[in-house]
Order: sequence, then C-alpha cells, then structure tokens
Amino acid sequence: MQRAADVLRRSKTIVFFSGAGISAESGIPTFRDKLTGLWAKHDPQRLETADAFRDNPALVWGWYLWRRHQVSGAKPNAAHLCIPRFQDAGWEVSVITQNIDDLHERAGSLDVVHVHGSLMGAKCFACHRPGELTPDQLRVSEEGQWIEPPRCEHCNERLRPGVVWFKEKMPEDAWRSAVRLVRDCDVLISVGTSGVVMPAAGIPEMALAAGAAVIHVNLEEVGWVGADEIMLKGSAGVVLPELLLAVGGGDNVTA
Repeated sequence: MQRAADVLRRSKTIVFFSGAGISAESGIPTFRDKLTGLWAKHDPQRLETADAFRDNPALVWGWYLWRRHQVSGAKPNAAHLCIPRFQDAGWEVSVITQNIDDLHERAGSLDVVHVHGSLMGAKCFACHRPGELTPDQLRVSEEGQWIEPPRCEHCNERLRPGVVWFKEKMPEDAWRSAVRLVRDCDVLISVGTSGVVMPAAGIPEMALAAGAAVIHVNLEEVGWVGADEIMLKGSAGVVLPELLLAVGGGDNVTA
C-alpha cells in the first residue's frame, strides 16, 4: 500500500480500468456466475450473441431487460464512490470500464469510456442507429411471456441492447479513446478485471509499454507482477478507500 501511495504522489494522471469484480461488490453477477431464479436454466454466454438474437429476439431482449432492471436496483459501492474523490484530491482521473452498467456514472465519474457498450442504451440490429426506449418498453418480461423488441424508427428492424456481444468488435470510438488515455497516463489502476477478455485485457500491458505504473486491485493475484506493477489484494470497496487515505485524499469513503 505504501509503495502504491508513493507512486501516486509522483503522478498527475490516473486511469481507472474496471472489470466485473467492482460491480460484483454491488451485487451484480459476473459472466462466470451461475444464474438463479427466472434465468437459472439459461447459459448467459448462449444469450449474449447476435445468433441468439436472430433465433429468438424476444428471449434475448427479455434477458437484457431483466439485467437492466437488476442494475437499476443496485447501488454504487465504496470503490465506485472513491474514484471521483481522487479527482477532487488533485489528480486528472479517467475511467475505462468493461462493465455495461452505469454505476460509475451514478457514483459521480464523468466521461466514462465503455469499451463493451452500455446496458442503458439500445441500437438497431440492422442500421446500428441508437434507439430511444419508452418506460413501457422497459417492462421486464415474465417466463413464457417474452416481449418483442421495439422497432427502429429509421428502418423498422428490431432494436437490440447497446452492448458488445461475443465475437463482436468493440466500438471503434470507445477503443480509440481508451488507447489514448492509457498511453498518456502516469498510473493505471486496474480494478476487478479477470484479464481474460481480449483485447481489453491487454490494457495493463499497453500502459506498462507506454511507461506508466500499474496498480492491480483484485481478490486474487493477477498476472505476472513486474517492476512497474503493484498488487493490492483485497476487495475494491476496501482497498481503494484505503489507498485514497494513504495519499491524503480525505476522509474514509463508504457506500
């Protein structure tokens, strides 16, 4: 912790790179967790594809409406709330996230780069134009009563969730923004990332290659920690507030 604090004191710009682990502390399951309740018999990796949407658009739309409803009931945890406090303490702070929820934004982080899209948005399956959803269209499906996705105002094709599915490329604008931020930062703090979903998993290595220090915050040891890497093992909701206190960033942060 002291070494990480010393590195931060010598820096001006921080990029927080977050993965599923930070949202898991708010009760949002990771993609490796087994589903329960209504969706217990479904495999999420089979629902999160363009082919699944073509085969059964109402089922997949219902799955994402349920996930959106689940996120709307979750609250940002101490880790989410802590990140904008680093900005308040004098650092230039940016956030790149693999998560499709809006917990960073609700915690006060600005201009969050979503490299895997956002659950809060929708776009046309054919022309990819963004689509607006009415409250009635956000009604959660019940098993056996799946709701058909709404239609695009421009081409009348179905709307789909505004997320990146398996085998799809990341949004080019988001990826370019992420690369620019990583290459220009002094410190990358990688929080709750599994390091298995490429190409986003290569972001820590990209930061190291650009001369930045990398601080890993995770419940488990991740990667091969080299000379410019620091491993802080523990939950993000505990470690990040402790790190903020260690650099003199103010009072303790709690959710």
